[in-house]
Amino acid sequence: MADIVDIAANADDFQTLVTAVQAASLVESLKSPGPFTVFAPHDDAFAKLPPGTVQTLVQNVPQLARILKFHVVSGKWMKADLEKVDSVISLESSPIGIDTSEGFEVKNATVLAADLEADNGVIHVLDGVILMG
Repeated sequence: MADIVDIAANADDFQTLVTAVQAASLVESLKSPGPFTVFAPHDDAFAKLPPGTVQTLVQNVPQLARILKFHVVSGKWMKADLEKVDSVISLESSPIGIDTSEGFEVKNATVLAADLEADNGVIHVLDGVILMG
């Protein structure tokens, strides 16, 4: 099985995320043993952001890294685990709201695919980029 970064890099729908992770110098961290849970926005999620947002973030590496770390949680949290909690704490140190009462939502995004297992954790695919606050 591949690690989280390799799975994202080899999928067609995560090119913006992979580029952002590379720009923020987070590749090595996300290739480490972890385990991690990554709430991964697909390319269409990034496309929903206001025009120029991704380019601005790539030019502001500390802010980009902070936003990306908000999408990552320490530990392997499968959907069944997340159904038992209201929130988890991101690597950015902020809580991420979890709602499984009607579907599966993470903060303001819907989970399109859950429990994609990797050697060093799990990926849940989001239809939106989640932000702190």
